[in-house]
Amino acid sequence: MKFYMTPGSCTTGIHILLEELDLLFEVYRVDLLAGDHKKPEFLALNPKATIPLLVDDSGRAITEFPAIAYWLARRYPKAGLLSDNLDDEVRILETMDFVVSTLHMQGFARIFTTEVFTANPDEHEAVRQRGQDIVTAGFAVIAGQLGEASTVVGRFSIADAALFYTEFWADHLGIPMPEACARHYRAMLSRPAVRRVLMEEGYRVG
Repeated sequence: MKFYMTPGSCTTGIHILLEELDLLFEVYRVDLLAGDHKKPEFLALNPKATIPLLVDDSGRAITEFPAIAYWLARRYPKAGLLSDNLDDEVRILETMDFVVSTLHMQGFARIFTTEVFTANPDEHEAVRQRGQDIVTAGFAVIAGQLGEASTVVGRFSIADAALFYTEFWADHLGIPMPEACARHYRAMLSRPAVRRVLMEEGYRVG
């Protein structure tokens, strides 16, 4: 398999899943600032010009975080990244979708790619603040769902990998997290696969 990623981005969550599954794969770093995602060779694989991108062992390109995560969980069911329990599986998918569609695409996107939301520099600070408000409210929702647990459904799942990358961003931006999310983040940081991924991507692990 071939994995196209950018260190410290949402692709970190997929990278963690690949490591948790102990799979063999080739890593291709995509420099977004240099426009690697808009080069013809990348667009030939993914016309959306987005990451993450996983090319499976048959040569098929899979895009979008939820789709890749779900494919990995279904392709390797013994790892238990989903659940045999329908209610838990729905909770996993529900949480992952909320993290990606709301925390990431509505909240952090306004912080990281402010200019996409407005071309007026005078409005940039307001857009970034709106993004932080969405993130803060989103984490509050997640915290209420986690309660006293350190994972979404009592064990590591694809939803935890998704939640981790947004918590990682919040930590590095200095955005406060509710204690339940901070506890989840600490639990993820204690996982060997997570620590390996962060070191491989060039981050110090305390």
